[in-house]
Amino acid sequence: MADNTPVNGQITDSVTQANVKVVGDAPAMAMGAIYQSLAHSTGILYENAVGQQQQLAVCAQAATNQGVIQIYSVDTMTTGVATSKIGQSDVPETMLSLLTTLKATSTGPQVT
Repeated sequence: MADNTPVNGQITDSVTQANVKVVGDAPAMAMGAIYQSLAHSTGILYENAVGQQQQLAVCAQAATNQGVIQIYSVDTMTTGVATSKIGQSDVPETMLSLLTTLKATSTGPQVT
């Protein structure tokens, strides 16, 4: 029991035991708070990871779409460039003059 005081000894013992219990529970409460904080941080970590994966999936889909568009437009671009080059050159005129010369020098039946 505690020292002699004007307060009943049972009361002082009860208060002392309550204080000892609080001091004894403090490490467990601190560890509980640490575990709770760790669980919360881990949850945020996974939430951010999922968000990053979603953004990467959107970027990958956009890149794939752009690649497919470029693949499908290769023939169109090639045809356009080739037609443009032929139109700007003198190949059609040269071929027409060759055809005319061949028709003129041909000994066989004339095809018109």
